[in-house]
Amino acid sequence: MKLSRILVLCGAAVSAGVAVMILNHKAPTKVKIVKVAALPTTRVLTAARKIDLGMVLAPADLSWTAWPKASISPKMITQTQDPQALTQNVGAIVRAPIEQGEPIFTDRLVKGSNQGFMSAILPSGMRALAINIDGNGATSAGGFILPNDHVDVLHTFRDPVATKANGVETFRTDPVLRNVRVLAIGQNIKEKNGKPVVVGSTATLELSPQQADIAILAQKSGSLTLALRSLVDSNGQATTQAEQDAEKYMSNGVTVVRYGVPVKSGP
Repeated sequence: MKLSRILVLCGAAVSAGVAVMILNHKAPTKVKIVKVAALPTTRVLTAARKIDLGMVLAPADLSWTAWPKASISPKMITQTQDPQALTQNVGAIVRAPIEQGEPIFTDRLVKGSNQGFMSAILPSGMRALAINIDGNGATSAGGFILPNDHVDVLHTFRDPVATKANGVETFRTDPVLRNVRVLAIGQNIKEKNGKPVVVGSTATLELSPQQADIAILAQKSGSLTLALRSLVDSNGQATTQAEQDAEKYMSNGVTVVRYGVPVKSGP
């Protein structure tokens, strides 16, 4: 082999070795570490375990949990404002179910040893009215209506005008109340494993004073049946059929009278 070719090969080998050494001794890339400031928190009263509707709070049900200050609601109970909340809220009645770890809001608790349970869970201005239903579920969607479901109340009664005209006993069914919340079936105010514990012969409904009057009058003149509403259709407030009729005839200025309750519409 010629000397010139040998020198070229040696030079190439030396260059390759120098390149490898340079790569191996390259300074490491610096990683910039950014420190994120911790969000300010405060301790709020939370449920230490799942708490069902109507339960009386025990010490084991409550705990303090750090909560972001930016997410604090005025209805939350904070340790700063109420440091004795763990003991002071023992014995309170729960008006709505609370999941484990969920903050406990003041409007979900009712305090007072002499407070009746039903009056404790009933919202302000509302009335609890028990109506008769078939204990086998014939007038309550086959027994599938549970506490906290929403129903329409249907009134079945003898129609004297149609009876006289037809010469035979004639009955009709009209809706009297819509989207009514069921407070209890029998004496049960909650379900167990997705099913009612016992099917009762009464259903306790959450009604306004006017709605309670209508339901009592309707029950005196016939029988009442509960029609279960879809969960999707259960938003909004309960209404009487007279109120819905008034909206329908609003443009005509009609006064609708149903079960002795006039609702004037129009100008």
